[in-house]
Amino acid sequence: MPGLLEGKRGLILGVANKRSIAWGIAKSCSDAGAKLAFTYQGERLEENVRSLAEPLPGSLVVPCDVTQEEQVDAVMSRIDAEWGGLDFLAHCVAYAKAEDLDGGYTKTRKDGFDTALGVSAYSFTLLCQKALPLFEKAGGGSAVTLSYLGGERVMPGYNVMGVAKAALECSVKYLAADLGPKSVRVNAISAGPVNTLAARGISGFTDMLKMAREKVPLRKNTEPEEVGDTALFLFSQLSRGITGEVIYVDGGYHILAY
Repeated sequence: MPGLLEGKRGLILGVANKRSIAWGIAKSCSDAGAKLAFTYQGERLEENVRSLAEPLPGSLVVPCDVTQEEQVDAVMSRIDAEWGGLDFLAHCVAYAKAEDLDGGYTKTRKDGFDTALGVSAYSFTLLCQKALPLFEKAGGGSAVTLSYLGGERVMPGYNVMGVAKAALECSVKYLAADLGPKSVRVNAISAGPVNTLAARGISGFTDMLKMAREKVPLRKNTEPEEVGDTALFLFSQLSRGITGEVIYVDGGYHILAY
């Protein structure tokens, strides 16, 4: 939708490559006229992110490990210096140790639990906290994070990540209540299985994709662009009355009991 985000400035965290959901969000927002800032973690991802961002007019690329508060502060300082405010934020960051996604949930160790909850859930709270002064400078804002049905129901191989997503969805509600009076809306998108680099680390993910394609009402897998367009809606004035919600973009999978 050309022009829907004209003049708006957004921060996108979690782009790994062109198949990332985060990149689907970035494309939808850029096509709608937004100016974007991207983060990357580590040199391994820097080249990918820079090459994707380069063609986008006025884009910024900055390093950020969301477990390091000082790095989050540095991102916000850079955006403040360059733009003087922020209109929206897309949190597409999640991580759990491979051993905690294998086998049963009962074998989860404390360090694995702390890692999954810290990266996948608390980082969204931290980012909203640090972005608030920039949202206020812009006269309000919209923050969106990514969830998954495994935060509501038991999904094989999802384990501690499901617990993290449940915490993330609850955080959305509390953040929405806190930030609503400041004209900041907070929502989550619960996407169906998407064939991304991160998702392929989940045991049995190929079978999960096949099952979703065969069973969901729309009989197709979720595409990053579908999630991107939903995020665009949540960042725009079209969704100005929506906050504290989990919006499903999964072809209808969440309605099924089989």
